[in-house]
Amino acid sequence: MAVEKITMPKLGESVTEGTISSWLVKPGDKVEKYDAIAEVLTDKVTAEIPSSFSGTIKELLAEEDTTLEVGEVICTIETAETSNVEVETKEQIPDETPKETNESAKQVTLAEAPASGRFSPAVLRIAGENNIDLNTIQGTGKGGRITRKDLLQRIETGSAAPKQEQLEQPTREQTKTPEPVRTVAGDKEIPINGVRKAIAKHMSVSKQEIPHAWMMVEVDATGLVRYRNSVKDSFKKEEGYSLTYFAFFIKAVAQALKEFPQLNSTWAGDKIIEHGNINVSIAVAAGDLLYVPVIKNADEKSIKGIAREISELALKARNGKLTQADMEGGTFTVNSTGSFGSIQSMGIINHPQAAILQVESIVKRPVIIDDMIAVRDMVNLCLSIDHRILDGLLAGKFLQAIKAAVEKISKDNTALY
Repeated sequence: MAVEKITMPKLGESVTEGTISSWLVKPGDKVEKYDAIAEVLTDKVTAEIPSSFSGTIKELLAEEDTTLEVGEVICTIETAETSNVEVETKEQIPDETPKETNESAKQVTLAEAPASGRFSPAVLRIAGENNIDLNTIQGTGKGGRITRKDLLQRIETGSAAPKQEQLEQPTREQTKTPEPVRTVAGDKEIPINGVRKAIAKHMSVSKQEIPHAWMMVEVDATGLVRYRNSVKDSFKKEEGYSLTYFAFFIKAVAQALKEFPQLNSTWAGDKIIEHGNINVSIAVAAGDLLYVPVIKNADEKSIKGIAREISELALKARNGKLTQADMEGGTFTVNSTGSFGSIQSMGIINHPQAAILQVESIVKRPVIIDDMIAVRDMVNLCLSIDHRILDGLLAGKFLQAIKAAVEKISKDNTALY
């Protein structure tokens, strides 16, 4: 008999960690190779982890709702095969214990380590980046283990600050943990599910890491409204899905991104990565949750092709069928906040992208044209940018390019196919 380790797999090209949303097995269960053993949440998509071996589940080393980095051990399985896997070495696990630690202590797994013992790479990284003394954290993991969730909760309370070369000694008031929110009669407590936790974490990282700036332009969409209204019924009858205003805006954004590739970038610490592919992330609501699937190579698609992908991705989101492939690779986000009646909003950038565009509601407003008052279909386009990468001048030019493209839309100027 041999005991093998199953680790957190890499579930996408940009995925570095995953959260165990639920275990599908328990110690003592017999499984075959490729049987699903757990559901993992990553980038707002739930995926099943298959077993790498046939055998009997020996120990689950990560609790549900625990986030682990790719490569960390999540469970062990007893097989009938002879193990060729070497015992985990000192180099594979950061040694945070004194050198005189005895050999038996070195065999303690990450999941079993108490708060004063070993820590996962994710915990060590977050603690170092935020100047957190791990001795002050009460671990909630198995055996008192400190988890990423414990550190993120400490950071969200505001009692942890980024590490600096000369960090001033915090006062008692600065380190005081806020009082927990208390409920009173009539209050309703709603448990936070895995998807909502992932959204909260992603948005928190965006606001903490990205210095946001904001800009808005007004666009005359009268030509767009007239053209779309003239063809929407025949389009729906022929194609089987709706021709939305959103498809026109995404096409205009994709064209503008070709002209201003700086908006199609990512901050990477010591460099800026300007992406060659224009992959537009779109915000799709499903119930009370928000998903961000991606239209790949949007600049190469027709308005019809974009409309089809919007329809397909929205349907998959509502039916819970989005895959990791549907969600990854986005380089710029467009959000149709106008579908909720919004006329002005400031979006939080979809980390690690450089910008997000909010397409607001198209409303009839009186405007001045040639010194005369006219009623036109107007829409606000609101752009949030990462001020490390972009400035107001470039953002303004980008918005003007989108504005010009939208205002030219008409039956004579715009091809659907």
